[in-house]
Amino acid sequence: MNSFSQKLNLQQSQHLVMTPQLQQAIKLLQLSNVELGEFIEEELEKNPLLEKDDGEEAQGNESADEATPAADEGKDEIEAAFESGAGDFDGGSSTADIGSGGNMKFENAEDSFENRMSAEKTLREHLTGQLNMAFSDERDCMIGTLLIDRLDESGYLRDEVDVLAERLGCSTARIYNLLSRMKQFDPTGVFARDLPECLALQLEEKGAFDTPMRLLVENLSMLGDHDFKGLANVCGVNDTYLMDMVGEIKCLNPKPAAEFDHLVVQTAIPDVLMKRMPKNLGGGWRVELNSDTLPRVLINQEYYTQVSQGAKGKKDREYVTTQLASANWLVRALDQRAQTILKVASSLVEQQDAFFNYGIEFLKPLTLKDIATEIEMHESTVSRVTTNKYIGTPRGIFELKFFFSTALISADGMVHSSEAIKARVKTLIDAEEITKILSDDKIVLILKGEGIDIARRTVAKYREAMHIGSSVQRRKQKKNIALNDLC
Repeated sequence: MNSFSQKLNLQQSQHLVMTPQLQQAIKLLQLSNVELGEFIEEELEKNPLLEKDDGEEAQGNESADEATPAADEGKDEIEAAFESGAGDFDGGSSTADIGSGGNMKFENAEDSFENRMSAEKTLREHLTGQLNMAFSDERDCMIGTLLIDRLDESGYLRDEVDVLAERLGCSTARIYNLLSRMKQFDPTGVFARDLPECLALQLEEKGAFDTPMRLLVENLSMLGDHDFKGLANVCGVNDTYLMDMVGEIKCLNPKPAAEFDHLVVQTAIPDVLMKRMPKNLGGGWRVELNSDTLPRVLINQEYYTQVSQGAKGKKDREYVTTQLASANWLVRALDQRAQTILKVASSLVEQQDAFFNYGIEFLKPLTLKDIATEIEMHESTVSRVTTNKYIGTPRGIFELKFFFSTALISADGMVHSSEAIKARVKTLIDAEEITKILSDDKIVLILKGEGIDIARRTVAKYREAMHIGSSVQRRKQKKNIALNDLC
């Protein structure tokens, strides 16, 4: 027969209570510099004790380095939340406002159905979505993202491929291959070098890029000079046919990125900058926050003193006290956010030193856990910090999360990045001669000679992921190309 009894036990434990302020502090981590700027503007409107730091602190103002005791306590809680991951709490989730005096309603103005339906993508988001669908190789996505960030306001890629290849430490053939596929992205005409190529891409899509049209596109200057007679002779058509061609040209879009202009097409702005230190200062890299994008706010203590002295009623005094506490928390949260981003970025630079020195094939295998262990923080914190945060490097601007890749451990215990191995396989195949096409077995032997012990089926898997044909297919393709060149 079962017996039931009640017992009273005392148990001591430590846990972090997620107040709305802590939730806000953690949510700040995952905001981009643009989103953070908008958030700060909203806070400045709501809190009269806050003001922007214009670089020269006004007398009577308090910065993050001059904290009140109450703010110091808040800082300890913020640090604890960042380091522990706060139970893997997602400050950006729809539950962030629930509890501890937050919003108990199942509605959020920012996430409402109407707002989500009307939200428009930026050109970068639009192209990045297509990039992730088109390429499975992480390094191709990394290079593709750099190409997207180099587009001008019209959607053209003006940079020389040789310069981009040198910056990334990869072959020009790889970038040309990527561009040939990215030029098929929507809107048609993006990634063109100039106006003629932009128009040619759109005409090719319409199936209207025949010889007369090609000659017309190559001689747009004559069209600009209204030399229709000379243009008709160049294209080998009569006047009527030429005017039909001109009408078709006028229907094209010379600025494929124009429809995104209202959302500002621009290069990603780095949150962190890295620079090479001179040898006389020890060499290595210097990592620092980008002060141009780092929003700073101050607490106007002089105004607080003035207002608090004039507050007569209980509600007025409570309001002033609440605003001061809120301002203190925001200042501390922003300071902790900046220091956390710098700490993560510095660790990434240290871990990926070989990539910055020698190029993309030397990208080290790295996980969120590796960085989290190194800086003694939670993985969820590292995840938030590396999303929508960019670092400006000598090789270009990269999102921090791109420096993470899976690892492959060889028989001798050496650890290699799977993405570095893919890049090496592609380099070997790009350098093939028509009489010396490499089989997967031969590639395995070459890699083994370089200290990379990898199975043939793994080479085949990597090759297929990069959309590279077998040795038989490549031999046939190269023979056909050679025959066409002879003709």
